[in-house]
Amino acid sequence: MIIIMAGGKSSRMGKEKPALKVGGVPMLLRVYREVKKVDETTVALSKNTPRTKELCLREGIPFVETPGKGYVEDLVYLLREFGPFISVSADLPFVRAGDLLAIGKAFDRKTSLTGVLPLNLVPRDLKPVIYKGYAIVGLNAVGTESEEFFELSNPLLALNVNTPEELKLAKRIAELVGR
Repeated sequence: MIIIMAGGKSSRMGKEKPALKVGGVPMLLRVYREVKKVDETTVALSKNTPRTKELCLREGIPFVETPGKGYVEDLVYLLREFGPFISVSADLPFVRAGDLLAIGKAFDRKTSLTGVLPLNLVPRDLKPVIYKGYAIVGLNAVGTESEEFFELSNPLLALNVNTPEELKLAKRIAELVGR
């Protein structure tokens, strides 16, 4: 099971991020099209994302509504409801099926895997969250016991669209790479 996390408040963006377009396509649809190639998929929504809910209804995308109290709280809720799963942020417009397959292959359903990129793979214009010498990306496996990092290799995973500037950058990248 893969769950697309799309229920956040988007406070830095000021608009519902999953419905914003990159390369002419809402980010949620970009992510969903890749994710559904890999496994059964649902979108986690909340009261914070009514436009995203409308998009899911219009496109026939399955969804579940979470309490919307925060990212960690929603993950805990989803873990109780679905058991271990792979999560991907709806604001990760350049995630690929191969990224999901890689983390899925390593996931034993017990150990949570936090998707990371080695810093030498991060494009210099990006400013991702850095922790313990890695860039944290929005692709994870949510298990029931311990946690460890899982190295990914797609440099564009470093672009998690949280601000208007990052949205502009994502749109330029989409034009350049034709995605």
